Amino acid sequence: MDKPIHPTILCGGSGTRLWPLSRKSYPKQFVQLVGNESLFQASARRVHGDGFAAPCVITGTDFRFVVLEQLAALEIAPAEVLIEPSARNTAAAICAAALTLEAKSPGAMMLVAPSDHVIPDAERFRAAVAMAATAAEAGDLVTFGIRPDRPETGYGWLELTARPDAEFSATPQPLKAFVEKPDISTAESMLAGGMHLWNAGIFLFSTTAILEAFSRHAPATLAGVRAAVETAERDLGFTRLAVEPWSELEDISIDYAVMERAQNLTVVPFGGAWSDLGDWHAVWRESGPNATGTVARGMATAIDCSDTLLQATSDAQQLVGIGLTDIIAVAMPDAVLVAHKDRAQDVKLAVQRLKAKGVTQADTLPRDYRPWGWYESLVIGPRFQVKRIVVHPGGSLSLQSHHHRAEHWIVVEGTAQVTVDDAVKLVTENQSVYVPLGAVHRLQNPGKVPLTLIEVQTGSYLGEDDIIRYEDVYARGQGAKG
Repeated sequence: MDKPIHPTILCGGSGTRLWPLSRKSYPKQFVQLVGNESLFQASARRVHGDGFAAPCVITGTDFRFVVLEQLAALEIAPAEVLIEPSARNTAAAICAAALTLEAKSPGAMMLVAPSDHVIPDAERFRAAVAMAATAAEAGDLVTFGIRPDRPETGYGWLELTARPDAEFSATPQPLKAFVEKPDISTAESMLAGGMHLWNAGIFLFSTTAILEAFSRHAPATLAGVRAAVETAERDLGFTRLAVEPWSELEDISIDYAVMERAQNLTVVPFGGAWSDLGDWHAVWRESGPNATGTVARGMATAIDCSDTLLQATSDAQQLVGIGLTDIIAVAMPDAVLVAHKDRAQDVKLAVQRLKAKGVTQADTLPRDYRPWGWYESLVIGPRFQVKRIVVHPGGSLSLQSHHHRAEHWIVVEGTAQVTVDDAVKLVTENQSVYVPLGAVHRLQNPGKVPLTLIEVQTGSYLGEDDIIRYEDVYARGQGAKG
C-alpha cells in the first residue's frame, strides 16, 4: 500500500435482533458475543497496525465514552470520534467521515467497516485490503464480497463479472451488479452458480472518489452533511455534528444513495470466514457448536439437546435445557428469550411488541453505563432502592443534589473521595457516608483501581431525573443522569 489506510468504523447500530443481550442502551457492538473482546474492539484491532492510520469512529452521543473506554483497553487512540445527532443510516455517516478526513488529508485512502462483524482471520482480511488498494488509488469504489456457504436470504449479494479462482484469492475485478436480499430459490440459484458473493458492507476508496460520487449521485446528502460538518462543535475531544442540517438528511444506505448508481465499482472476493452476527442463529453458528450442535455459555447446562443455544449471563442464575432441539434460550436477570432457531430474525418483533407495551426491558439493560463507570439496581421497593456503583479510576460523578431522596454509600472496594456540601473526605473499604436530602454532593475515584460501592436510596421519588447538576467534567446538561 503506497498510502496509509484510514479506517472508518461505523458504530451506531442498535442490534435489536440480539435482544435481550443487545439493547438500545448498550447495543451488540459493545458486547462480548464471541471471544474475549467486544465486536467493536475486534473490529478496531483488525484495522490497526502497519499500513493503517488511527481510526475514525462514528457513533451516537450515548456511546462516545464507551468507544473511548474500549479503545483505551486496546491502547488504540482514535484520530476522530464523530457524534451523530440522530441515526441517518450509512450514507450520511460515511459522507461525514469522508469530509472530515478530506479536510485533514486530501485524497486519503478510507476503509469503511461496520463495528459488529466477525472476521476471525484478520491477517487474511488485511491482505485483501492491500489487494484492493491499487484499484482504490486509481479512483475505483471498492467493495468486499464474502464467499457464500449457504443460500442466505438475510444479506444482499454481489454479482461478479468473473468466477473467483479455486483458492479464492482476493483478486479485484469489476462489479457487475448489486442484488437485493433474495428469496430462497434465488439464493439457492446464485449459490450454485458461483458468480455471486455476499455483500459485506465494507468499502475502500479515496476521499476524492467517494465525495465525487456523492456529488454526482447524492448531492442533497453531500450538501446537508457538509453543513453539519462545517458547523460541528468540539466537545471534550469529540466532534458533534450540527443537529439542524443533520436532522433534515435522508435516512438512506450508502448502497442505495451511491453504490448502486456508480460505474467505477470494483469488488474484491474474500474467502475467509465472516459473519455480521445479525441474529441469534448466527451467534449459535459462530460459537462453535459441539458434536450435537449444542452451545451452552455462561451458567448454562444442556441435557440431551441438539442444535440449540443456551446462554446465561448472570453468575447468580442457572439455565438448564432438557431435550431441546433447534432452540435459542438467552437468560438475563431482567429478561429471558426462548425462540425456535428458525425464528431468530423475528426477535425484533418481540422488541417492537415490548416497546408498544411500554416495557423498560425493550431498550434498557439492568446495568446502566455512564462516562464515569456503571451502576445496576439490586433491589427496588417502596421508598427505597439499592444499587451497585462502579467508578473507573479517575472517574467523577457530577456535583449534584436531589429534591426527593437521601443516599447512603458503603465502599466495598477502592477509595472514594466524597464531597457533601462544604466537607470533602476520603472513604475507604468498609467505611460509609450519608448524603442527606438536598445536600450538594459528588463522588470521585482518586485511585488506580475501580471503586465499588453499595448505594442505598430512600425517599418519596427515586427516579434518575431527580437531579440538579452544578458541575460536570463530562459536559452533560441537566437532563443527563449520574
